[in-house]
Amino acid sequence: MISALILGLALTLIIIGMPVAFAIGIAGTAYFLLPGTFLPDSTAVQRIVAASQSFPLLAVPLFILLGNLMNSSGITPRLVGLATVIAGWMRGGLAQSTLILSALMGGVSGSAVADAAMQARILGEPMVEKGYDRGFTAALLAIGGLITATLPPSLGLILYGYLGEVSIGRLFIAGIVPGMLLLMVLMIATWGVARQRGYKPETERLPTLREVGHELWRSFWAVLFPIWLLIGIRFGFFTPSEAGAFAVAYALIVGTLIYRELTPAKILDAMVQSLRDIGMIMLIILFSGTFGYVITFERVPQSIAEVALTALSDPTVLLFVIAGFLMVLGMLVEATVLVMLLTPILVPVVTAAGIDPVHFGLVMMTLVTFGGMTPPVGVSMFTVCGILRCSYRDYSIQMLPLVAAVLGMVTLMILFPGLVMFLPNWLM
Repeated sequence: MISALILGLALTLIIIGMPVAFAIGIAGTAYFLLPGTFLPDSTAVQRIVAASQSFPLLAVPLFILLGNLMNSSGITPRLVGLATVIAGWMRGGLAQSTLILSALMGGVSGSAVADAAMQARILGEPMVEKGYDRGFTAALLAIGGLITATLPPSLGLILYGYLGEVSIGRLFIAGIVPGMLLLMVLMIATWGVARQRGYKPETERLPTLREVGHELWRSFWAVLFPIWLLIGIRFGFFTPSEAGAFAVAYALIVGTLIYRELTPAKILDAMVQSLRDIGMIMLIILFSGTFGYVITFERVPQSIAEVALTALSDPTVLLFVIAGFLMVLGMLVEATVLVMLLTPILVPVVTAAGIDPVHFGLVMMTLVTFGGMTPPVGVSMFTVCGILRCSYRDYSIQMLPLVAAVLGMVTLMILFPGLVMFLPNWLM
């Protein structure tokens, strides 16, 4: 009951126009001021500080800086060129290119929020100038980042594997097929929207092999980027957060010494833009620490999980119920918090029910990450809407076709586990 009141207060404050970070922070802090709350008021401040002490969270500012550096160093323009050549002939060619770029960037950022922020900064305004609806642009760039949550090296999969004692290597390999299928269903949904609204292709014909080969060669160092990251993380040369520092160093070296497009002035400009983005995003994440703590302290996730898991025995039905539960919680609590809280609880349960923990891990990470792209408190949604100056109402309406595509893909993953388990079972 108290949790519902806190959520209602946050939504009310957002509706009346209060900045999202402060709406969430005030709602979460209000819990500690209620009569009968046996926690000191200082706990609210402690949770905000605690949220800033997360080592995995260090990847977010690093990869936001990376996105701005890549934009100035010549790496991203080359990846954009490759993506445009591959997908520019389709209806809504520029929108389709952003999805291809998400797949190419999946191994670079490893973070859906960082990928969404990167693309919004680089491609958001050009899409709007080409005639794409601002709300649809924001929704596409945010939800396109979901591909990053499945393709290796996903930060969420690493955390899930560590907490659930599940092979991270198998999780990485298992994410490849769902990641590619997710790319396909989002491209189909985008094609449908583009056909309905008359969004035009960027090019008039299919690319030739020579044109694709030329763009591959031109973007060689950029394409090599995610391969280096995957090898480094897979074989333990650095952690995912350290990968952000490696990625920034790589972008600096490639941009200054190889492509020779990254000047000191551009580096300074990238840092200034990154400070603006990081300040806005991190303020929301820090204040959401108090809000998330209230949800967990009231044992909302545990209560829902206990009811669902004791009432069901069929593995497929159980997985559908857990999936719905995870999606709802993903709308309220940041994905990393959910993974850390629920992985130790749910992995033993699904394993006992006969569900492979690798299969469950991909379903879980897709849904909790997707929750961050949906109202009411999705971090990716806030990030992209903030960068593109898009209203949350417009975003929420325009995202519906893409939501249908994602939910359809998750349904296929649950009904046909082989889509997820084929590659890891074959290779390992």
